[in-house]
Amino acid sequence: MAEEGNLTHAAEALGLRSPSLSQQIRALEEDLGTRLFERSATGMTLTASGEALLPEARAALADVERARRAVERADSAVRVHTVGLPAGVPASLPVRVRAAARALGAEVAFEDVATDRQLPRLRHGDLDLGVLTMPVEQITGLETRIVHREPLGMLMAEGHGLAANDRIDWEELHDQQLLWFPRERAPGYHDALLAACHAAGWRPRLRISTARRAITHAELTTGEPVVALRPAYAAEPGLVWRPLRAEAPTMEFAVAWMRDTPHPLLPLLARDLGR
Repeated sequence: MAEEGNLTHAAEALGLRSPSLSQQIRALEEDLGTRLFERSATGMTLTASGEALLPEARAALADVERARRAVERADSAVRVHTVGLPAGVPASLPVRVRAAARALGAEVAFEDVATDRQLPRLRHGDLDLGVLTMPVEQITGLETRIVHREPLGMLMAEGHGLAANDRIDWEELHDQQLLWFPRERAPGYHDALLAACHAAGWRPRLRISTARRAITHAELTTGEPVVALRPAYAAEPGLVWRPLRAEAPTMEFAVAWMRDTPHPLLPLLARDLGR
């Protein structure tokens, strides 16, 4: 629900009817004694209480999912690798990971985990393999291999003043806000992209928001001078993507695993993905 921002879409994603999901949300709010969502004609957004509950709920669900997978692995002769995925990965990348694993006689189970949270979990063995938004801090024993590289450009509303351009010059962005993400989600990527903007002569005023698609769409369609630095596959109805004319930074994703991992398939999986 928090990801979709829309009751009908969230119900469909969960395989529920909208009234049933609505009743469950209201029951939870009554149990906690607080509202978790602000409801409007355009959708539902988290309240401060909802934002506070969200990471705890995700952590609890992740614990339950890990327990379920541990039982499944114990009952299965097929090795199941737990793979962390950050926000913003192209749809093709999880497909490639699964195909490479199956070619080696293994299976994968994905978890939605930000890059910064994957690193300690890789160290502690809670994740078998990570898909990281690069660059990341150097960790002793961490092996990485780039598996996807994508040029970045400007994502904006269809009615934005720069949308009529085939390409965007850095100089044209001087009065634009940059829709951005909290640094703690991917510190290396955060710093590298801002450095690229500064090197090109653009020091944007940052508009910090979450990476959720519905919120990104809402932020970019306010009618204000705001753009996002994203790959082309982020475009969707109501938004357009335009390449930069020169010096475009890139988004890179790498698979990562610990060198002393007890799972011998992981280096082979990373090798196959990196081809």
